[in-house]
Amino acid sequence: GAPTISIFLKPPGVIPPGGSTTICCSYQGDSGSFVLYKDGQQLRTLMGHGSRAEFPISNATQEDRGGYHCHYLEGGTVLARSETLDIKVEEFQLPQPVLSVLPGCEVAAGAYVAFRCTIAHSTAGCFLYLEGQTGDLGFFSKEQNYFNLSRVHKGNEGRYSCQCFTRDRLFHWSACSNTLDLVVR
Repeated sequence: GAPTISIFLKPPGVIPPGGSTTICCSYQGDSGSFVLYKDGQQLRTLMGHGSRAEFPISNATQEDRGGYHCHYLEGGTVLARSETLDIKVEEFQLPQPVLSVLPGCEVAAGAYVAFRCTIAHSTAGCFLYLEGQTGDLGFFSKEQNYFNLSRVHKGNEGRYSCQCFTRDRLFHWSACSNTLDLVVR
């Protein structure tokens, strides 16, 4: 298929009303422009910023919810498209979870790593995020509140966080945990 653009949120996760985040689009080109779309409508264009464009969202409202994607153009021709990034804006009503990693934040290549997301709520499920990835990496249920990575490699390095929610009649969200930086030696 056609080359794709990497699209992700920095920081990742659900945004609270009034909060901020940045939509990052990255592609291996250097003379084109990035165009950001929301729900199929063109929003903004950033010209010739090298291989990455950043589209900030500040003071988020319900109007910022939706599906976002990027195109990369050179000379008016679309060279690449991103996946759709779904942005949610929700009130945070749950306590902030705590992310931990075993055996620790620095591990040898090939090691077995377990992320654990702990929250003071009996029915919450949680998502694990890696900054730079389009969506979540995994899901923690209340029955299994850890996420395993076996035989880690350099590609697993990065900044991790988790965010929790409940599915009562409505979704209720927590803020994201503090981040952990995983280093693979």
